[in-house]
Amino acid sequence: MSDFDIWMTILALVAATAITRSSFWLVGHHITIPPRVQQMLRFAPACALAAIVAPDIAFGPAGELAISPANPKLLAGLASVAFYLLRRNMLHTIIFGMLVFTVLRVTQVFGVAG
Repeated sequence: MSDFDIWMTILALVAATAITRSSFWLVGHHITIPPRVQQMLRFAPACALAAIVAPDIAFGPAGELAISPANPKLLAGLASVAFYLLRRNMLHTIIFGMLVFTVLRVTQVFGVAG
């Protein structure tokens, strides 16, 4: 790929990003989004986060399905979900999940658990 092709690709991506992000600002009040669509869009960030996190938790480094007690990410994720359902505090859930994951990784790496 030549330098020209690379720069044209970058410029095309910049234009596509600018157009899609500014479209709502430019159109403004001329378009009304139906309430049902607005209600569905409220769940978009959670769905995007789940789409990013779930494969990291459920799959191993080689892309194989890693649903077993030996997977510290899966165990920490399940513990975090349970913690959130009990406490309903996102910051505490993140801290708790990272603590559980760290303890599981340390015991796995150093062979403390056995």
